[in-house]
Amino acid sequence: MKLIGSYTSPFVRKISVILLEKGITFEFINELPYNQTNGVAQYNPLGKVPALVTDDGECWYDSPIIAEYLELLDIAPALIPREPQAALRIRQLEALADGIMDAALVSVREQTRPVAQQSPEELLRQREKISRGLDALEAYLVDGTLKTDDVNLATIAIACAIDYLNFRRVSPGWCVDRPQLVTLVETLFQRESFARTEPPKA
Repeated sequence: MKLIGSYTSPFVRKISVILLEKGITFEFINELPYNQTNGVAQYNPLGKVPALVTDDGECWYDSPIIAEYLELLDIAPALIPREPQAALRIRQLEALADGIMDAALVSVREQTRPVAQQSPEELLRQREKISRGLDALEAYLVDGTLKTDDVNLATIAIACAIDYLNFRRVSPGWCVDRPQLVTLVETLFQRESFARTEPPKA
């Protein structure tokens, strides 16, 4: 298999972690989606990462779709429950984590614009999205919907989202009053799959 993406994308990291957790051998092809010559477009017409090319040459894109495809290979460990409603809940929590990633990416792109062209209102809107999302995840950990020692699609996505906040210095105070999230990510960051996919330091 070939995974096409950027070393710094949290969405790509999510798929890399899943592949490593399942012990699936893959080749990583580093393609930056924002380059003028976008090599990603040959795999995904939208020019977005990640994209996965199977050994048969079939191409899958969008990280939730790729995660679903990998789960359908029936390779242990299972990262999505078999029971349909439980699976749907995990996918919704994945979507919440992905939404935090999206908001962080928008914030990063906004802050790369010249200061005079940046929108404080847009940056505030994205910060509020991130804060509400993190509050919701903390609540799911408090009520037992998620557990700090679970390794599944949702917790992998959450850890990737939070480490991206750390990496890009978005929402630097995210850990305040969210002790369960801190425990979750500290637990997952000790796993080899996370150590091997840590984004390069700037």
